[in-house]
Amino acid sequence: MPHSMHHHDDQVSDLTFYRTAYDAMRAEPEKLAYVALLKPDGMAVVDVDPLSEEYGTVVGEWRAEHGEQDEFHHFGWNVCSSILGGQHAHHHAAERRYLVVPGIRSSRIYILDVGGDPRNPKLHKVIEPSEVMALSGYSRPHTVHCGPEGLYVSALGAGTPDGDGGPAGIFNLDHDSFEVLGRWEEDHGSQFYAYDFWWHIDANVLMASEWAPPRLVENGLDVDALVKRQYGHKLHFFDLATRRQVQELDLGDQYQMALEVRPAHDPSATYGFLGVVVDVTSLASSIWMWYQENHRWEIRKVIEIPAVAANLEDVPEIVKPFGGQVPPLLSDIVLSLDDHYLYAALWGIGEIHQYDVSDPLHPFLASRIELGGMARHTPFVDGRPFAGGPQMLELSRDGKRLYGTNSLYSSWDDQFYPQGIPGFMFKADITDHGMTLDRRFAVEFSGTRAHQIRLQGGDCSTDSYCFRE
Repeated sequence: MPHSMHHHDDQVSDLTFYRTAYDAMRAEPEKLAYVALLKPDGMAVVDVDPLSEEYGTVVGEWRAEHGEQDEFHHFGWNVCSSILGGQHAHHHAAERRYLVVPGIRSSRIYILDVGGDPRNPKLHKVIEPSEVMALSGYSRPHTVHCGPEGLYVSALGAGTPDGDGGPAGIFNLDHDSFEVLGRWEEDHGSQFYAYDFWWHIDANVLMASEWAPPRLVENGLDVDALVKRQYGHKLHFFDLATRRQVQELDLGDQYQMALEVRPAHDPSATYGFLGVVVDVTSLASSIWMWYQENHRWEIRKVIEIPAVAANLEDVPEIVKPFGGQVPPLLSDIVLSLDDHYLYAALWGIGEIHQYDVSDPLHPFLASRIELGGMARHTPFVDGRPFAGGPQMLELSRDGKRLYGTNSLYSSWDDQFYPQGIPGFMFKADITDHGMTLDRRFAVEFSGTRAHQIRLQGGDCSTDSYCFRE
């Protein structure tokens, strides 16, 4: 989608599509947030307008009919700002109206309509697991991105009912009918595990990361497999046009669980950040930067977050074998639209870090917040208990509000926080002096857990921008 390509934004009616990331930053702030709920599964609508009398409360909700079978994890919009690129000319009437919500455990996908009444999601369509598997060969759908030529959905499972038949990967859904169009990859090359993905549209490349096969995810973390370095540790590059793997970057198998992929939002940039959960030699988490050099992709560790010492009696059973060391367990990263700040959720130690990445090869820590954590259990800013740790993050388009929740995945929650993780959503205000928790914003989801957040009108980990200026 080169900048010179003819674009059709003069025909697009949805005001939440933006030519550039800077246009998105200057737009109207979000008024609502959509939050995936699990155990039982559903979608909550939260008022995030500070001027509203209902600020920081749940103002709408939808519940899935299958109770706890689906396990909502990540979800996305039907369309985003990438629709302004040339090849989407026929989609000028599209609007950001539907949430595409996969059940990572059931492989069922729900399409929720939030267009008519944004506070009350309505079920528009259900794609049954049998359809997903029959038409794509994949199961355990995970990440949803709207992009070139349709909706892209990554999947952790493939091949067999247990999902371990691999290679896992990406399948496409039609933007309008939400029909499963089939597997995206033409040639997986050496790629076998899947997790997250995104792209550099101008460079015509898709980056895909690795978690693990379903057997190493669904029943919780398998510490033995972790120590034996059996989780993912590679980043794969695919040609967006030919859908073939062009390169693999192996971080080294000590770096287990290479998860979140966050490319620069500038469409002409060719770098981005990859979050890695744990180095099995030190328990540290790390953030890596990929970049292009001499027509090859390279990757370098640019941030390391060490384990934190704690009393052995204060930590859950699963981390006792590691002595008094608590792993940070980096669980999410989000990059501001101006590519200036990177935010990291450290679910294990209960911290959020804000890094200045304006020089991406030399980031530095700009500010940090403590909240929850396996050993510290830092209470919320108003003194109320906080269970779990910061897990999923989402940043407003203007970069001034950071939202977060506290659940990772039900079976993992139970291992690392056996006392339970009541669903909680918090918000930090971002100023020139760093992050400050908003004591007015503390959303408790009674009887359910909370995972990914999407903001009305788009956010920093939803949209791809096709134009630089």
